[in-house]
Amino acid sequence: MDEIQGMIQEIVFRNEVNGYTVLEILEDKQETTLVGYFPFVNMGETIKAAGQWVEHQDYGRQFKMEAYQVITPATINGIERYLASGLIPGIGPATAKKLVEKFGLDTLDIIQYNPQKLLEIPGIGDKKLEKIHNAFMEQTELKDIMLFLEGYKISPAYAVRIYKTYGANTINIIRENPYNLAEDVFGIGFKTADKIALSAGIAMDSEYRIASGTRYMLSQHHQRGHTYVPQDILVESSAELLGLPIESVENILIKLFIDKRIVLEEMDGTKVVYSIAFHKAEMGTVRRLLSLCNYPIDKNTINTEEEITKVEDYEGIKLADNQRQAVLEAAKNGVLVITGGPGTGKTTTIKTILKLFERMSLDVSLCAPTGRAAKRMQEATGKEAKTIHRLLEYGYGEKDEEMFFQKNEDTPLETDVLIVDEASMIDVLLMNNLLKAIVEGTRLILVGDVDQLPSVGPGCVLKDIIDSNMIKVVRLNEIFRQAQESMIVVNAHRINKGEIPVLNCKDKDFFFMKEEKNEDILERIKELCIERLPKYSGYSFVEGIQVLSPMKKGICGVYNLNAELQKALNPPHLSKSQREFRDGFFREGDKVMQIKNNYKMKWQSILDEDYEGEGVFNGDMGIITRIDNEEQYVEVLYDADRLVKYEPKDLDELELSYAVTVHKSQGSEFPVLVMPTIGGPPMLLTRNLLYTALTRAKEMVVLIGKEKYIYSMVNNNYITKRYSGLKYKLLRMGKGE
Repeated sequence: MDEIQGMIQEIVFRNEVNGYTVLEILEDKQETTLVGYFPFVNMGETIKAAGQWVEHQDYGRQFKMEAYQVITPATINGIERYLASGLIPGIGPATAKKLVEKFGLDTLDIIQYNPQKLLEIPGIGDKKLEKIHNAFMEQTELKDIMLFLEGYKISPAYAVRIYKTYGANTINIIRENPYNLAEDVFGIGFKTADKIALSAGIAMDSEYRIASGTRYMLSQHHQRGHTYVPQDILVESSAELLGLPIESVENILIKLFIDKRIVLEEMDGTKVVYSIAFHKAEMGTVRRLLSLCNYPIDKNTINTEEEITKVEDYEGIKLADNQRQAVLEAAKNGVLVITGGPGTGKTTTIKTILKLFERMSLDVSLCAPTGRAAKRMQEATGKEAKTIHRLLEYGYGEKDEEMFFQKNEDTPLETDVLIVDEASMIDVLLMNNLLKAIVEGTRLILVGDVDQLPSVGPGCVLKDIIDSNMIKVVRLNEIFRQAQESMIVVNAHRINKGEIPVLNCKDKDFFFMKEEKNEDILERIKELCIERLPKYSGYSFVEGIQVLSPMKKGICGVYNLNAELQKALNPPHLSKSQREFRDGFFREGDKVMQIKNNYKMKWQSILDEDYEGEGVFNGDMGIITRIDNEEQYVEVLYDADRLVKYEPKDLDELELSYAVTVHKSQGSEFPVLVMPTIGGPPMLLTRNLLYTALTRAKEMVVLIGKEKYIYSMVNNNYITKRYSGLKYKLLRMGKGE
């Protein structure tokens, strides 16, 4: 490993979120570029860095830092540059010059140990002196914390997160109980905290350690979609993780229960363990669903059958029997579930329900779990539809980090009817928060395809509600004539029944291209996206063609597909600015996706300069229109109208989206869909994953790969077991037990 040392001349770039920095140092009168995680260094400081030399394809030779330490400036020039960098509020270039002229090499010692002498400098009074001294001490404290964390081999990137979580108390909190890190700091799991704790001398059988390890294992089960875990499974997995006897974990489990940090319950003779949040969410969901379901609905004097017929005549439609039944049940039930696959008329049913309720003078609100699903709902109905988060007014509290739903039991939604589309995507936490905001007497209509992939978050809410038989359910199962002409719809239903799809039916919308090797599949995907599909379909890759993949890794996984499609569809060019990010680049013209809800992100309409707003949501897809490396921002255009400016700290919320996973595509709809059919883990390549993928396509599907993988997915009806108590609790409480 090489070492270099020099004074920081310029900070070229810094990601304020994780501390990733590009800086220039002066080493033996020669400027050198360093890259790495330098969260708290400043101009004028001298650093010693260990790492290795690398050759960057665009920026040439650089030193990639793996470890570093800050050396206090030891020259007059270094001290002046350090103080003039803007690091200390109250000291600018002019004041920095006065200080070093007066105190010379003793300047920093005087600020730290004898700050009263600063009053000798013209322009510095008591208030300014206090401000300068406090800021300087904060920087000193920061460096002490970084040095402390470095002693435990915590990377600078994680050190930033830890410091932002605990601030000045970082060292005390970690010394008292390092296992706090696993619960409080995103990205630091139990294993990292455990290494720190054991190196700090905490015993293997410490209560802190066992409690933290057990709660960590419980959280791992939540991440796999479970709302609870059987007690014996949790105890065994925790004991194995900790390297301790089962009895040690069982004893701490009881203590965690007594301290009200977990919930222990018995379900059908099995002892189970919940975290507090998920137990509350399940109980709340059950109580509110049953309350809404059992509350007497106001009987309208109109003849519902006649009104439905009038809507049919006005709209020029004829409802199928089960569609008509769904509309009738919507009028007389407090809670209704409408489920069905593609082509079964869910949208027509929703529109008819809307028209009926308008004739009944009822106020109707529409929502969906994602921005793209809400947009589709709005386009289909002609009525405003919001994301559930926006409907519930998810926002920030007094502290920017605190976010909560402003619509709840105290400030409920003001509507007579709430229709929720894509309900299969809703996890138990979100459902509980939605139900909190609905007052008794409001009709709730949940619409979704129960055969699609379950929610990303814990629980299988829609399936549990349907399977409980405690809520009225109408199944739409008739495929309409126009939908029968689409092989996408026909094959989706065949796959859902476990039947082999019809491949390459002439003059239809479903195609299969045979390729044996993954490398050839990749090349065929690139060829289709660059030339053949745009010519054949009339859609560009930006506007309508989307690649989906069952997995993230591998030649045909999302990561590699994005890198390869970016090269093919949007290669480097002198006219296009680009920005290095993570292990690749963002480039002007790139197709990107927002990967988390950001309610504070501002946007500006390019069609109407006076129209602006806030909010960019998980799943929104856009195009990078500008990268300004001088002013340090990236502009993304969404929906051909909303222009969003991303600062460096916001870029973690963006990903390339030339290809996305099937899970990420839920709630979206694409005119043309391309997907590789490749080998992979059986638990991933399942029937309902293939079914979900096909239901995202509107006009054309192209599968590329081996037929045997299509057949194996159809035959693989493996559905990962999700431990969820919602159905059990609905049955018990619904029957008054």
